[in-house]
Order: sequence, then C-alpha cells, then structure tokens
Amino acid sequence: MSHYELVCRKCGTALKSSFCSLGEHCSDSLLVTSYKDKHFHEKDLTGVRRFNWLPVHDSQFVQPGPVVYQSEGLSEHLGLDNLFIAFNGYWPEISAEITTCTFKEFEAAVVLANARENGIKGMIVASAGNTARAFAHLSSVTGFPVIIIVPRMCLFEMWYLEKSMKIPTLALEEGDYSDAIDLARRIADETGYPFEGGVHNIAKRDGLGIVLLEAVSKMGKLPDRYFQAVGSGTGAIAIWEMAERFLADGRYGGKAPVLHLAQNLPFAPMVKAWNSGSRKLFRKDLNPKLIEQITTRVISTRYPAYSVEGGIYDALTATGGRMYGIENENVFEAMDLFEKTEGVDIVPAAGVAVAALQEAVRKKHVDKNDTILLNITGGGEKRLKSYMNAHRVKPIFVSKDMSGEEIKELVCTLLKTG
Repeated sequence: MSHYELVCRKCGTALKSSFCSLGEHCSDSLLVTSYKDKHFHEKDLTGVRRFNWLPVHDSQFVQPGPVVYQSEGLSEHLGLDNLFIAFNGYWPEISAEITTCTFKEFEAAVVLANARENGIKGMIVASAGNTARAFAHLSSVTGFPVIIIVPRMCLFEMWYLEKSMKIPTLALEEGDYSDAIDLARRIADETGYPFEGGVHNIAKRDGLGIVLLEAVSKMGKLPDRYFQAVGSGTGAIAIWEMAERFLADGRYGGKAPVLHLAQNLPFAPMVKAWNSGSRKLFRKDLNPKLIEQITTRVISTRYPAYSVEGGIYDALTATGGRMYGIENENVFEAMDLFEKTEGVDIVPAAGVAVAALQEAVRKKHVDKNDTILLNITGGGEKRLKSYMNAHRVKPIFVSKDMSGEEIKELVCTLLKTG
C-alpha cells in the first residue's frame, strides 16, 4: 500500500495510480501529493532518503541534499539578522556534495525513483540545461534510461564529470526550451517512454521541495520569507505545497513563508503579469526574441505554471508574495557580491535571487529580524572544476520541425544505441 495519494487540487478527486507523471485530472489544475503521515519526521537514513514526505518507498542510491546554514557575510552586508541560505551545489568545505551543481538533482532523483517503482522503463526529458545535466548524471548512476532534448542555445550548461557519458542527447538547431518540450512530447509518443511532465510531475515538485524540508529540519520552524529565481515556477510551487504540509502538521509555525520570486529582464512574463494584477500572461511578454537577451536561459520558458490552479499566481496570492524583474548587470553584480561575502561562486539564476533580496531590502519589503530563506539553486561550479575535469556533451543536432517519419527513424536509432 502506498503512503500517499495523488489528489486534484481543484475537485479533490484522489487518483488510484502512484506514478507521479500522470499530469492532471482537471485540465486547468495541478495534482498534489497527499501523504498519509501528516506529521513531518526524519528516518535514520542518509541524504534525502531520511525525509518522509517524498513519493518513493525506497531508493537504490544515496542522494545528497542541500546544505542550509545561517549567513554571516551576506547578512551583515544587507543588515539582516536571520538570513539562512540553502546552498545547492559543490562546496566541500561545508559538506555540500551536489556534483551537478544544481538543485535539479533532487527532482531527478525523486522522479527516476518514482518511475522505476511504477514499472516505467525509460523517460523523455526536456531541459534548458541544468535539469538535463541532473537527469543525465542520475541516469548514469542508476542505469535508468533517459533521452534528453535541449535547445542549442543552452548547450553551454551541458557538461558532465563522466568522460564517456552515453546518455542520448538531442540539441535543437533552432528554438528554445519550449520548443524542446514540444519535441519531447512527440518523441514520447513514439518511444512509449513517458515525457517527464515538467511542473505536472508531482515527484519533480516534491523533489524540489526537499529544500524546505532541509531548511525546517535545520531551523526548527518555517521561514518568514523565501527568495528564489523562477522559470517554469516548479520550485516555488514546490515550496508552497511543502509549506502547506508543515502548516497542517501544526508544529512549525502558523503561516506559510511569503514567496519573493524573480525573473531576468527583459524575459519576465510572470513578473509583468503579477505586477499588473493579471492571472493571465501577456502574449507580448512571451516573445522568444526576449529570451536571447537574458543571461539566465535556464529560467526561460514560454510555458510557465502561472495561471493554472495551484500555480504561481495562486502561490503568490496565498502567501502575499512579490515578484521582481532583475536586469542582466544586476545579476552579475549579485553573483560577485555573494562570492565576496559568502566565499563561493554561484550560477546566474542564483544571482537573480540574490539581486531580488537586495531589492527587497532596499525597498523595505523585508524586516531585519525576519527569518529569510534564500535558495541558491546552483553554485560551486568553479570550485568543482578546480578539482575535477568537466566534459562537454556531444549531442545529435535535430530540427524542432522534424516530421513524424524522421522522429520514428531517430527513435529506432536511439533505442538501439542508447
């Protein structure tokens, strides 16, 4: 018997299946995981396996989690008394051991474990780079087959520590992350492997929610405020959903953390919709040409989970949240500031979150005594590459407009050689 159910947030229907990539029941609403154990507790295990609110029964490998610590340098610079940092990356001095240098490794670990438990034989993954790196790494570790599709513009994010990485990787000659998603769905139809589902995959969201599980374990309570950069919004939705479980538990505070979310200008469709009071995104803000102008393409998608019930609009509304648009120059300044004050490099997406925190302090959106959780979604790449050799992926270049016959032929080749 499973220790959880998949429940439609809109109508409350509980699904019989425990495979978390089902996607939806009502077409305009996300499913959520309802765990039978309503009290948070930790098992006598290592890594993320010790948490009870994950949709897996067992794990065949140890997956390290984030490291949450109380800031000294950045907090002093910003005049904050209770700033906690969730560091997701490689920083051996504080026992941070995420060698893909991204919190996407948590989602990949939980998604693949859930799929394997449900008899799934393989999976199709679309990514803007860091998700692909995480899934490829864990596919190699676990032997679970994946086929990865990324836009060519994001190949710079695709590096591996394994010299002979043989995970089938397709790179779109033209197009963006949203085009990669479209092609992934078409390939899924031909292979019989499911598309991993993006934000609709509950295992993905609960995997990213590990950040809050670790933070509450460390802090003993829910934070007052939470800062993160967002693309699809999956990670922020995960934090809100996990916070709801802590509220139902009743031992960790009576209010969900206020979500402070940020995107990189000029491609910031959720920022512009939210600050205009609109539940719907504006078409002009989804122009692919805007993506070419930002430094954080890993958080660029034209299909964000904003309007759907249980999405970013609802999460921000429920928590009284805010959104911030961050210019490229401020991203790089924030990255430099974090490395100077905390002692480790971070990725541009994390720089967006740091810049948002700076703006919130400047505009007095936070109080100096607030307990703040800053999610550094990726970091330590320079640190890692000073110890280890990184290898570039060698993809198969394809067109986003491949015909059905071309996809069938490609799939046959991939499944023979993958």
